[in-house]
Amino acid sequence: MLLTITTTHNPTTDLGYLLHKHPDRCQSFSLSFGQAHIFYPEVREDRCTAALLLDIDPVKLVRGRGTTLAEYVSDRPYVASSFFSVAIAQVFSTALAGRCKERPEIVQTPIPLVAKLSVLPCRGGEVFLRQLFEPLGYTVVAESHQLDEEFPDWGQSRYYTVKLQHTLPLTDLLSHLYVLIPVLDDEKHYWVNDEEVEKLLRHGEGWLTAHPARQEITRRYLKRQHRLTRSALAKLAEEDQPDPDSIQESHAEEEAEVEKPISLNQQRLNAVVAALKENSAKRVIDLGCGQGSLMRVLLQDSFFEQITGVDVSYRSLEVARERLDRLRLPRNQWNRMQLFQSALTYQDKRFVGYDAATAIEVIEHLDLPRLAAFERSLFEFAQPKIAIVTTPNIEYNIKFENLPAGKLRHKDHRFEWTRQEFQTWANSVVERFGYTVQFQSIGLEDPEVGSPTQMAVFNSDQ
Repeated sequence: MLLTITTTHNPTTDLGYLLHKHPDRCQSFSLSFGQAHIFYPEVREDRCTAALLLDIDPVKLVRGRGTTLAEYVSDRPYVASSFFSVAIAQVFSTALAGRCKERPEIVQTPIPLVAKLSVLPCRGGEVFLRQLFEPLGYTVVAESHQLDEEFPDWGQSRYYTVKLQHTLPLTDLLSHLYVLIPVLDDEKHYWVNDEEVEKLLRHGEGWLTAHPARQEITRRYLKRQHRLTRSALAKLAEEDQPDPDSIQESHAEEEAEVEKPISLNQQRLNAVVAALKENSAKRVIDLGCGQGSLMRVLLQDSFFEQITGVDVSYRSLEVARERLDRLRLPRNQWNRMQLFQSALTYQDKRFVGYDAATAIEVIEHLDLPRLAAFERSLFEFAQPKIAIVTTPNIEYNIKFENLPAGKLRHKDHRFEWTRQEFQTWANSVVERFGYTVQFQSIGLEDPEVGSPTQMAVFNSDQ
């Protein structure tokens, strides 16, 4: 049972610091069901690989568990399972918890990682495997194995060699593996109780709430125990709706008040609509649609054939629906519109198939470590022909008389970029995902600090 984690991050020695395992040492750890061995098959300047080898003791598995044949004839010593999750939690406990005393600044830094599991049971097949990992931003390569190579007519087994590639913090990768390995196996080797609910919530923090398959993940992780599953889903729902929506609304109102004197919101909407028409984009998905400001404009213009709004906040979608209902459009016009809830950092098949995707004043609300997941979700997975992104220009903030010096325009903004920072980011997207980009200023342009809003229009080369 083997897991390898490879990085090309520079310096590659950071992997050893994050895992708290020195590349020059081979270490072994005793577990209740066998031995875990940590070693580094390769350590180079451009590449480093750490390996976790789990050696299961079959006698320990059987002892005290009865004398049925199933206890003796088992795949448990050979495949990744809940034993592997326990090994990760014990051997990589500090890395899993997101702590690194020697290099604290890199704990939450996204780095390129490739995890390979030698044999992973997938109850639900490759389709389910992809449903679990692709929404989290992973590139998944799965090699299926025959039941018996000497009898090909028996077909394929449920075992796969799996490679998962992503750029993310190591602690996130370990959390995903810890939860999802036993979910794929659909089995656990130990008794599941209320403590498992807390483990699931702890290791699923930051990603499980908005995962499209969270119900099935929760059900399988808790061994299909209805009481525990209901409890966990209820707590996840509370996390999803802690009523930051009312706080978010008040913050949005504050931002609107800052920008109101120059009618910036209307100028943004006009610029986005003009760019959509210029690029003949008739089917539009608005990512992070909020309360539907752009959708309201698009619905009143017969040029647009389909308008879809997406937001992670259910409350925002409710408000959007209420506001759009007030337009009193003919009934046949409503067929052009739909709203649904989803997280923009997860790959959702409902994002695919549009001429254009818009992200209006959205990216600055994302934590920087999550921005890479948004990029992949939009440019690699959804792949619209046109993508329009707007964001504040922090250089212009000094021009707002009602904005205190040094403050961002919105309390929920994680960052605000200068013009150079925004263009650097956009150009990096172009290099990685096969798009071209044009920049446009929105609002009155100051010769020293530029315009209040900056817009990038990405065009697919495909």
